[in-house]
Amino acid sequence: MILISACLCGVNCKYNNGNNAHSGVMSLLSHYPCMLICPEQLGGLTTPRVPAEIVAERVMTSEGNDVTEAFIAGATETLNIAKLIHAKFAVLKEGSPSCGIHYIYDGHFSHQKMIGQGITTRCLIENGVSVFSENEIDKLILKMT
Repeated sequence: MILISACLCGVNCKYNNGNNAHSGVMSLLSHYPCMLICPEQLGGLTTPRVPAEIVAERVMTSEGNDVTEAFIAGATETLNIAKLIHAKFAVLKEGSPSCGIHYIYDGHFSHQKMIGQGITTRCLIENGVSVFSENEIDKLILKMT
């Protein structure tokens, strides 16, 4: 079973009520058993919501509100789902404060990126789930075979 960021499959759960539909990720749905998740929604945040970025290990909104606990709750619920469905793999949205795999936004709300991982990504990796970005579908498929 593969966990997939719901926004990558066209679900309007992104902070601005949009999505990040990705044809390569959506093609996984017809070939492999998948479960769509949105860690922010699982953590109790609404859609739409104020943009958030990781700032010194806290998740802060652009308005200055600390939403770290909601992001941790979403990561925990995502991990619970992964355990329930025996997910060994996840495809998550690169750059997100929840789902970033290789990079996240730098915490200044300036659209600049830095090396880092999102809260959910860290949680899944620490618990043995292999996590891939939407740009690593070929790598995922090789790992699954």
